Amino acid sequence: MSRVAVLTGEVRAEAVSKTIDTTTLLRATDIEADPGECVVLRGPNGSGKTTLLRIIGGLLTPSTGRASIGGRAADERDPAIRAAVAALIGVPTTYRDLTLIDHLVLIDSTWGHDPTTSDERGIELLDALGIGELDDRFPHELSSGQEQLFRLALTLTRPSSVLLLDEPEQRLDTTRRQVVARLLHERVAEGATLVMACHDPVMTGALATHVVDVDPAR
Repeated sequence: MSRVAVLTGEVRAEAVSKTIDTTTLLRATDIEADPGECVVLRGPNGSGKTTLLRIIGGLLTPSTGRASIGGRAADERDPAIRAAVAALIGVPTTYRDLTLIDHLVLIDSTWGHDPTTSDERGIELLDALGIGELDDRFPHELSSGQEQLFRLALTLTRPSSVLLLDEPEQRLDTTRRQVVARLLHERVAEGATLVMACHDPVMTGALATHVVDVDPAR
């Protein structure tokens, strides 16, 4: 079995844009983010922040420009890119008959961690997000805010050098946003590269190494 290349977290987007037919989803934009840095994408709804995150993660091919991670072209079909990137862009897949901890154990063991200690890591992450007492709940039993925290747990539970998050603050109150900000700050301090779209100025101020204003498409 071939080994998957281990990529460092240098994220680059060079004049990437996206146009479908005559509709411009994203104007040409540049991004530079290195390990231990957080780049916050700022702009009004419809400016193309989600599109940019999808291009950086290799989920969408740009119309112009190039996106790369660790010097490698961003393409989700590349096993090295998949191994490097953990992304919360849209609604992740969940299973109605699996509890929260079941989901985290499944992801943890799938990505090569010791399955005998997966439960411990899962509970630790849920505790860090303030929902440890919900470990035996099912996803459809969660409130809106709890569901958002669980989605973040699904993203953070797997190893990655790059985190891509689309408005992680949505549906969270001030206290929970602070919890998430602290946890993300820890990940960045440990060397992760974080690129996120965010509307919250407090969270942006707490995390951003750089801010990129995404111009609305015209």
